[in-house]
Amino acid sequence: MASEREIFSLSGPLYLTAIDWRNTCHRRSIAASLVQSVYILERDRQQNRQGFNALARPWWEFFHFHLVQVLVDNEDQSYFGAIYEYKFPNSHFHNKTKDDNQNPPKYVIAFRGTIAKKGNRSQDFKLDLRLIRDNLHNCSRFHIGLQVVQNIVQNHEVSDFWLTGHSLGSSIALLIGRNMVKAGIHLETYLFNPPFTSLPIDKFTKNEKLKHGIRITHSVLTAGLASAVNSCKSKSTNKSESFTLLSSWIPYLFVNPSDPICAEYVGYFEHREKMAAIGKGEIGRIATQNSIRSIIGNAIGKDQSEPSHLLPCAYVAINSSPSPDFKRAHGIHQWWKPDLQCNYKLYQFR
Repeated sequence: MASEREIFSLSGPLYLTAIDWRNTCHRRSIAASLVQSVYILERDRQQNRQGFNALARPWWEFFHFHLVQVLVDNEDQSYFGAIYEYKFPNSHFHNKTKDDNQNPPKYVIAFRGTIAKKGNRSQDFKLDLRLIRDNLHNCSRFHIGLQVVQNIVQNHEVSDFWLTGHSLGSSIALLIGRNMVKAGIHLETYLFNPPFTSLPIDKFTKNEKLKHGIRITHSVLTAGLASAVNSCKSKSTNKSESFTLLSSWIPYLFVNPSDPICAEYVGYFEHREKMAAIGKGEIGRIATQNSIRSIIGNAIGKDQSEPSHLLPCAYVAINSSPSPDFKRAHGIHQWWKPDLQCNYKLYQFR
């Protein structure tokens, strides 16, 4: 039996009959729906739902997209991503303005998150552990996704693309986006409930002074350790150059403060703003570029990747609507609700 949440006519954003591509809420809802379609593509595969019984198709066709390619995990043969192409029902796409946000994307590359069901949980949980260890860049999903994005971008305008993902999928999209930035390519990116691999301090205390104190202590400790370990000039220079490059990219982050998986992004950016305000922006900058895990790895001679949550700048959208439980606070469905209360703020550091 299919769940109601998989059926577009019961759970999808049916109110979007007239899409305004200048509307941030419309763009967010479409990006989230295309991520949802990847989840359902995999559920269709798992349940052997074909033809009229398949449920994924309406999630992209309603918005005039069609499926170009499904991305398959080499390990378990599951569908973890998809490429969609906009079908241009009218000519406004071809009359591009200087503001690309007034136009639909030609292609959207979307990645699903973890599915905690039989047939998926084994591989998905392994990747969750890789994420926690800042080792997601070594998985096949990242390499497949990066190769696909690189191949398509070669033949089209950068403004033709959206990159999007949810949960584990948003971490893959974030890694791909960062790699593309280092190649001089900035993709419009929508990250839903992106995992933050440090402890969610907001969940341990509501005392604002205590939270700020904990974050300052952590930043000073991290920056101090990083400065001591990165005595090799080339390492610190490479990190600084990488950070400077990433500062020119501003993806959209969609965060629910009731979701412990992504909630720390709220405190992460607020803390950096406070550090800059009290004249400690450089400490915040160094701490952001490093994690305790990466510092230890460098100290013992291991080649460590950047922290998985490394992101100097972002448009952060916080869902301030009530979330009665974790499932709904972390779920993708919240991001196309017509009554969603969302507060946007640009955080930009250099």
